[in-house]
Amino acid sequence: MRPSAVTGAVLVAAVLLLVAIRDGHCAQLCMDSTFPRTINGSLSFCGYNGTSCCNATDDAAVQKQFAAMNISGTPCGDIVKNILCARCNPYAGELFTVTTTTRTVPLLCSTTGVSSRLSTKPAAAATTDYCLQVWDTCKDVRIPGSPFQAPKGGAAAPKLTDVWQSVSEFCGALGGSGKSPCLDGEGAAFNDTRPALPVNGMCLERIGNGSYLNMAAHPDGSNRVFLSNQAGKVFLATVPAQGSGKTLQLDVATPFLDITDEVHFDNEFGLMGLAFHPDFATNGRFFVSYNCDKTKSASCAGRCACNSDVGCDPAKLGSENGAQPCQYQSVIAEYTANATSGTPATATSANPTEVRRIMTLGLPFRTHHGGQILFGPADGYMYFAMGDGGSVGDPWNFAQNKKSILGKIIRIDVNTMPSGNTTAGWGNYGIPKDNPSSADPSFAPEVFALGFKNPWRCSFDSGKPSYMYCADVGQAVYEEVDLIMKGGNYGWRVFEGTQPYTPQSTPGGNTSAASIDAIGPVMGYAHSSVNSNVGSASITGGYVYRSTVDPCLNGRYLYADLYAKSMWAGTESPEGSGLYNVTGLTFSCSKSSPIPCDVAAGSALPSLGYIFSFGEDNAKDVYLLTSKGVYRVVDPAECSYACPIKSSAPGASPPAGASPSSAVRARAPALATLLNCALLALLSLLSV
Repeated sequence: MRPSAVTGAVLVAAVLLLVAIRDGHCAQLCMDSTFPRTINGSLSFCGYNGTSCCNATDDAAVQKQFAAMNISGTPCGDIVKNILCARCNPYAGELFTVTTTTRTVPLLCSTTGVSSRLSTKPAAAATTDYCLQVWDTCKDVRIPGSPFQAPKGGAAAPKLTDVWQSVSEFCGALGGSGKSPCLDGEGAAFNDTRPALPVNGMCLERIGNGSYLNMAAHPDGSNRVFLSNQAGKVFLATVPAQGSGKTLQLDVATPFLDITDEVHFDNEFGLMGLAFHPDFATNGRFFVSYNCDKTKSASCAGRCACNSDVGCDPAKLGSENGAQPCQYQSVIAEYTANATSGTPATATSANPTEVRRIMTLGLPFRTHHGGQILFGPADGYMYFAMGDGGSVGDPWNFAQNKKSILGKIIRIDVNTMPSGNTTAGWGNYGIPKDNPSSADPSFAPEVFALGFKNPWRCSFDSGKPSYMYCADVGQAVYEEVDLIMKGGNYGWRVFEGTQPYTPQSTPGGNTSAASIDAIGPVMGYAHSSVNSNVGSASITGGYVYRSTVDPCLNGRYLYADLYAKSMWAGTESPEGSGLYNVTGLTFSCSKSSPIPCDVAAGSALPSLGYIFSFGEDNAKDVYLLTSKGVYRVVDPAECSYACPIKSSAPGASPPAGASPSSAVRARAPALATLLNCALLALLSLLSV
């Protein structure tokens, strides 16, 4: 390209930068043109978590406005609440200011071809006509203090039909025909997708030697994380700044919590899950999921998952490797930060006495117990990933039995404890009113989604909080990643991945493929494609990478095989389509790794041992938890991997106890985002 052409390209790039910002694709903006702020926990009414254009005061004002309308608990009320809360959306500046006229209602998606950034409908979001849904639901409802613009004026509590003649007129005024972004009922949606940056490899540094199954970012927003091992200990650790050359700081002799006396630790048993209440910084509540042996612990007592409710007789299960049916149990227990340590946010230890038993579930066999727990960022409910209970091929067909909670993603409310008669059958928790059982009573009330063999590591995308990914371990052919939607059936044991599966034994009966609307995996890999020393494969689910340290990984879902020979990165393209481009991911060790990486014999790749799990901290950096230590994704330049966008890794991490906004400022995302957008625009031109 000639110099004059380059100059012109730079000028056009500057224009494209302004367009990109105006489009909302690179810079999130609020209605007052400020950047969204990081919030601690989630907004109690509007539910936004992570970044939002509202603080708690704004959220309370929206709640007060909605309460005055007196339509709570109705279908129209749910829609109006969503519309009022759109002012808290990180893209509110675009949703409400698409014209020079001040709007009281965001632009409502009203055309096909709009791809959702925040949708729970993996394949159908692109065809959702949200404006039509609003009209059909609310057109005959009187709404005191209605937020809908009323071009004709009228009553104090108008119906939509009082101020618009037809849905065409309504959506012509409030709809997002051909415009971007718009509100699609789940979040901000866009009608185009930026091309992904090239990925040449993932660079790792080793910052710790311990072996852990779980990592949870400290809810106070600081540079601290909680790590738990399979034996039953939880540790509080401080994460070093990117590029500091320092290691993970934790005291293995002084765990935050030690419940090894309660935990049965063996192969697929142990402390399997760790989750901190969104309001932990103020209430100190946290939860662990573990396995126990009722022959060794008096507190290990619960119903057997094989029971008459699901057409299963424990007497017919027989013993397995000397163990009796339901000898082993899956437990979710609540603990609290040690009050003597000060406020929960500064506590360095937990009270070792269990506060409350949330759930105890007797396991029919010794394998496939899942066990991860996590809180939904948008709804604040607890999600529990539960395997099919074990044995080859799920012989009792638990995963397809809607009354069983085996082979399911469970969703429960740990803020609303039952009193008197309750539909919660397995412990102390409430049932979210919009669980699938509210529309289909054949579901056990706890069930959110079904058809899983052994979900091993789920996560919510911090950039698209309604996107929940779960990796499901296969039997002998295929490992899969599923994008979870409420009430979805993910096929096992009718299917393994996309292939029909024929079980060896069927005492629990069969489910036909024609009787279910099975949802196929969005990503995955065949066993035959994996280089494994053990001749098998087992998927480990990860995270969508949202850190600014490696811009070329941004927006990609990272996952791996347990046996550490293979990793992948997947990108939804176009956004909202449910279609993913997946590439194998080369990885290497940083030349300045604080702890030298082991190198596999005869290979330049670092030897990671087994990849047990992934983790994510408050800066959105991603970690690999392996049998050989804790690894962190770092600047690709540290491994001589080329990325056209420069890393914006910070020079220092926010201190322990820092506010969430401090964690955000340390990474300076707004400036980094703007610079990246400018470079993207220029790169697009130079490639023409």
